[in-house]
Amino acid sequence: MGIFDALSLISGLALFLYGMEVMGEALRRSAGNRLKAMLGKMTSSPGKGFLLGLIVTAIIQSSSATTVMVVGFVNSGTMTLTQSVGVILGAELGTAVTAWLTALSGIGGSGAVVSSYIAWLKPSSWMPLLALAGICMLMFSKNRKRQDVGRILLGFSVLMVGMDIMSGSVSGLRDLPEFQSFLTMFRNPLLGVLTGMLLTAIVQSSSASIGILQSLTTTGSITYGMAIPIIMGQNIGTCITAILASIGANKNGKRAAFVHLYFNVIGTAIWLTVFALVGWLAPLSLFGNTIDMWGVATVHTGFKILSLLLLFPFHRQLERLAVFTIRGREEKTDSKPLDERLFGTPAVAVERAEEVTRQMADLSCSALRDSMRMFSAYDDKQAASVRETEDRVDVLEDEIGSYLVRLSGCSMDEKDSHEVTKLLRLIGDFERISDHAVNLLESAEEIRDKRIEFSQDAQHELSVLMAAVTEILTLSHNAFAENSIEEASRVEPLEEHIDKMREQIKVHHILRLQKSECTIEHGFILSDILTNLERVADHCSNVAGCIIEISRHDALDMHRYLGEIKQGGADFDRMYQEYRNKYVL
Repeated sequence: MGIFDALSLISGLALFLYGMEVMGEALRRSAGNRLKAMLGKMTSSPGKGFLLGLIVTAIIQSSSATTVMVVGFVNSGTMTLTQSVGVILGAELGTAVTAWLTALSGIGGSGAVVSSYIAWLKPSSWMPLLALAGICMLMFSKNRKRQDVGRILLGFSVLMVGMDIMSGSVSGLRDLPEFQSFLTMFRNPLLGVLTGMLLTAIVQSSSASIGILQSLTTTGSITYGMAIPIIMGQNIGTCITAILASIGANKNGKRAAFVHLYFNVIGTAIWLTVFALVGWLAPLSLFGNTIDMWGVATVHTGFKILSLLLLFPFHRQLERLAVFTIRGREEKTDSKPLDERLFGTPAVAVERAEEVTRQMADLSCSALRDSMRMFSAYDDKQAASVRETEDRVDVLEDEIGSYLVRLSGCSMDEKDSHEVTKLLRLIGDFERISDHAVNLLESAEEIRDKRIEFSQDAQHELSVLMAAVTEILTLSHNAFAENSIEEASRVEPLEEHIDKMREQIKVHHILRLQKSECTIEHGFILSDILTNLERVADHCSNVAGCIIEISRHDALDMHRYLGEIKQGGADFDRMYQEYRNKYVL
């Protein structure tokens, strides 16, 4: 093997890895919504979790990516350790798909009679068509989904070209005595396991290391007896990605990574022992036969299935072993609501950001409702709770905002990109609503401390206004939580009426002031209350407008939205009149 063959091998490996990366990223992006739906149905049933892990890994073509996602979910508290075990075990079998895809390059080889009839299936026969279709979709289509399909086709084409280059560059090794003597070391099963483990740890992908082994089979010098231990070792080596991803995670996040490791280590230890005993007591002729690409794929899948049959009934014991390794009680504060490990699948990261933003919205709206109740029945504990909630909302705004800014730098489809833009806008409005809750609480405390009492008319007007603000808060909250255009469309007419009520109450206060029914001090406090309630309605209007603009126009143009809504219309006028009749001062 000369220097040019070595360079060819390196370039083939580079193309193989690059093609796998391009294809995997495009698959994850194009399958984003389906991943959201599937990952949103997490259950404690190991069987359903297994199917979930199997399907997701088959889609995104990487057990490492699935396991890193699982570590992120467990670390953020979205998934329990028990739920993660079934998903991890399913991912183990799902990753076997890639080996069968790369084995396609072995179709049409010499020595197989049937191959002569199906030689047209060999990738070199139809790969140019795939590459052409892929580049056309990528260059000439404006549709993001078609572009992703083009990237998948191009990634697969590059992957298979790299496979062919690797196979061609090592084909001359079969006649080298040095290569033959080098292969003798793999007759030791332990050295084979170690080699497979190190190779996979270096390239960070069991699929890639399986592809390298498949390319070496073209030399005709690799036997089943040599390949089986190497394949077992490759399954251990792939765990390094999840172990590295768990650094910095909480205890349960680390435990999820160790479940993945223990499954492969225990499975390898048991079946390697069986392999060694069979080879020693009753050697099978198969062990001495030359293995090809399809044989590698078969052994890889067979090892996965045998390990699952052996260990799946003991999934709870695997969990306990991981807990025993990473000792200590999991603290609730250890969980991070948002985990950057999910950035590998941006659609899932966006979904998680939406969930946390909904939690922020719940807290903010709850704080405002509690603060308005303080005017009728002040409570010290509830007052402290409002302030604690506002502090929590502030923290969430910082966390979500930083997370979304970093997430926006990832490659994602247009829909998810718009969702990130929407969330970045909404978290500011929800945070301001919680600020106004504290402002209203301070007004209630001032009324209590100074023993101020509003007139009956003023109290009635404030109760009507607060009822309207409570409804607009509920409408905007539901519009966001359920992505409801119908609820959002009702917000602006009510906001318009709240503005008018605020002005009416101010006029009424001046009239009462002239009659000496109220004082200047009453006016200062009343003005603060009215300003905060009106500002809350404004933020509710922002929330509703943002949802409508993103849903209808895939853009965020509040100026256009408010311009259109101010022009009125039959529906707007009808709803506005309904609220005028409902909330009368």
